[in-house]
Amino acid sequence: MDLKEIRKQIDILDGKIIQNLNDRMELAILAKRFKTEIEDLQREKEIFDKISNRTKHLFQVELLKQLFSEIIGESKRLQKIEHKLIGFQGEHGAYSELAAHYWNEKYVSIPCKEFTDVFDGVASGWYDFGIVPVENTLGGVVGPVNDLLLQTDLFVVGAIEMPVSHCLMIVPGADHREIRSVYSHSQALLQCKHFLSRNKLEPISYYDTAGAARMLAEKNLKGYAVIASKLAAELYNLEIIKEDVEDLSTNRTRFLILSREKFDGDGEKCSIIFSTEHKAGTLFNVLEIFAHAGINLTRIESIPGQLGEYSFFLDFVGSEHDDKVDATLKKVAEMTGSLRLIGCYNERNIS
Repeated sequence: MDLKEIRKQIDILDGKIIQNLNDRMELAILAKRFKTEIEDLQREKEIFDKISNRTKHLFQVELLKQLFSEIIGESKRLQKIEHKLIGFQGEHGAYSELAAHYWNEKYVSIPCKEFTDVFDGVASGWYDFGIVPVENTLGGVVGPVNDLLLQTDLFVVGAIEMPVSHCLMIVPGADHREIRSVYSHSQALLQCKHFLSRNKLEPISYYDTAGAARMLAEKNLKGYAVIASKLAAELYNLEIIKEDVEDLSTNRTRFLILSREKFDGDGEKCSIIFSTEHKAGTLFNVLEIFAHAGINLTRIESIPGQLGEYSFFLDFVGSEHDDKVDATLKKVAEMTGSLRLIGCYNERNIS
């Protein structure tokens, strides 16, 4: 080990400290949802008692207490602000978080391990909103999200579609010629399938693109790379060796914004879920109603259900306050086993 290597390790640790502090502040903001008062002297005493009992360190306990006093003070400052929280699946730097920032940069984005955690967090009131990817131009529909949409009582209050540009990244100082395997989310790996094949790189599925970036940085893995966003490379101090590794430049993902309450406005697009028996002509008859009403459909997806029934997601241009839309939905309700308007909202397209 030399001075250069030592400094490299220090940079990695500094990145971890910053990330851990950010994680702690997010938890402090979230904790405010579960307590009535910001000041909790008993809790602060517990923290400082634990610090005093930790004697195996090189620096003085008083310094540690001083540092934590500043951290607790900043936590209380943040708790006094009425933040809006939006949950997303993955780690910081995930594409869902980028979409959340595009939607409203003032919202505090909270990472969730699974899509179910996003839905549960919004339904339980931990988060004001959730954001989930629903379809991609290369990878197709995001099946787990569609399944959860069938089961939830949450509403869609917005949508955003944006380009997704993938980067191949490694830990600083690693030799890119030694790369044999690449970690990323299964959707991202699918979107870069031909690039990986051409370069004889083994794809390894991970629960999240940014999560893979964080793991690579923390473990300082050599001989491996990650496919993730440019933001993830910045957050976890990784070196980008190639940008735009997706197979097509038209790679775009559509995200839905979830809430416990309906969108407060007219909206320009609607999403519905309905079920039908698996009989010839049933879906055609439903689509014919929209065609006769002159309503433009923008998306339709099917999911097989139980007992020979199919559930369908259908998006169309219009507002639930439009008499034509209202009459059309009433006709569709008469022909289907169930019909739920899951949202009437505005959609934003990022170029």
